[in-house]
Amino acid sequence: MSSKIEALLLRFIGAELTRGYFLEHNEAKYTERRERVYTCLRIPKELEKLMMFGFFLCLDAFLYVFTLLPLRVLLALIRLLTLPCCGLRGTVVLQPAQVCDVLKGFIMVLCYVMMSYVDYSMMYHLIRGQSVIKLYIIYNMLEVADRLFSSFGQDILDALYWTATEPKERKRAHIGVIPHFLMAVLYVFLHAILIMVQATTLNVAFNSHNKSLLTIMMSNNFVEIKGSVFKKFEKNNLFQMSNSDIKERFTNYVLLLIVCLRNMEQFSWNPDHLWVLFPDVVMVIASEVTVDVVKHAFITKFNDITADVYREYRASLAFDLVSSRQKNAYTDYSDSVSRRMGFIPLPLALLLIRVVTSSVKIQGSLSLMCVLLFYLGMISLKVLNSIVLLGTSCGLVKEANMEEKLFQSPPSASSSQDGGMSSASVTSQPTYHMPEIPSPALPTSQSDDRFLTTPDDEDDDKDVSAATGDEGEELKHRNPTPKKDLLEIDRFTICGNRID
Repeated sequence: MSSKIEALLLRFIGAELTRGYFLEHNEAKYTERRERVYTCLRIPKELEKLMMFGFFLCLDAFLYVFTLLPLRVLLALIRLLTLPCCGLRGTVVLQPAQVCDVLKGFIMVLCYVMMSYVDYSMMYHLIRGQSVIKLYIIYNMLEVADRLFSSFGQDILDALYWTATEPKERKRAHIGVIPHFLMAVLYVFLHAILIMVQATTLNVAFNSHNKSLLTIMMSNNFVEIKGSVFKKFEKNNLFQMSNSDIKERFTNYVLLLIVCLRNMEQFSWNPDHLWVLFPDVVMVIASEVTVDVVKHAFITKFNDITADVYREYRASLAFDLVSSRQKNAYTDYSDSVSRRMGFIPLPLALLLIRVVTSSVKIQGSLSLMCVLLFYLGMISLKVLNSIVLLGTSCGLVKEANMEEKLFQSPPSASSSQDGGMSSASVTSQPTYHMPEIPSPALPTSQSDDRFLTTPDDEDDDKDVSAATGDEGEELKHRNPTPKKDLLEIDRFTICGNRID
């Protein structure tokens, strides 16, 4: 009996040691797993292409405030002062775009005067006296408040621009230009104060002795992975998050620049101190890039989204840029970037001007010449960046076969009123025509819910479709829902203002 048991045991061990299997019996499964690995390897390259393109879009809108906006305001004021003197009473004094430029200029001037009464040093020492945990909580609250301010702030500015340029023959349905202007000034001032507190908290973290606060603030980026990776994402939701990441990365770069300027001023512009700050700056940037790559890689993996989707996103951003340069454009380029990404350059530019003017002392004619040369250099950088961006965007639009959309007329007021309620809730994917690889069709939300709640059984699907076929056809005829691409969706709702 024992010998028989030993023989069976030896046979079992021998079978375990020599047992084989064939992977080709489930070829589709393993091929899909291999493609997922390749997709994760492609994500960093495609994501950084989108991030770089979006970064230069934000940079172009940001430089516009410092370079071309003052010149446009100056030309508008000259026209406003000289046109009545010429006796041309029948002509329009200012074009709508010039009115918006003058309003932006007045907002910047008034907010700068208000910001001059804010003591940065007192704010720094007040924040430095707080505990590390309290500062960590404050910094997280400031990030949420910044997104909320960006979401509501662009609505305030657009309401002001439309109220000031609305045709006069229409019935008045607003509270007036001056109340809207005061709301815009208050918003820009409060948003600039909020960003100043953010920069001050980051400055305190850089100057702390044990760097514990900086480490805690950097670890907060990795918490973002937990909050977004395990959620269900569609392509349009990923586009929202990508725009938000672009805006967040550009804002962080400007905050790091402000921190470096304040620290260099405290050390009398000693270049050796810049190398002391350099490791911390690199560490913050590296953590931001790493978190974005890991987050997007796993989101695309868990939701079966290919890496080619980032080419579609670049094409959508490029289309916004090209369409804003046309003669029949109905929005300014900087406002288009603000709506799409949730990036509003006015408060950030106001804070940078405040920090630079308080850190750099201008005395003598030589200093004025240096300022003039620096301004001319910024204009050259703005023009060069705009030319390169426009050429790149035209190439992306041509590659995506979107040229025919550029010649379509902007939506009229009647069409926007008819479809305004439905466009605010539409979250479908941009139609991107790949020259070689067709873009996969995105299922609607109804099909997604059915996929998540029913098993993969063809018979069950047939039963469900047969049972609900009549009702579905009736609802389809009753409430037709045409599929819209991302270019037709309201940019107020598709931008990175939503907190996912």
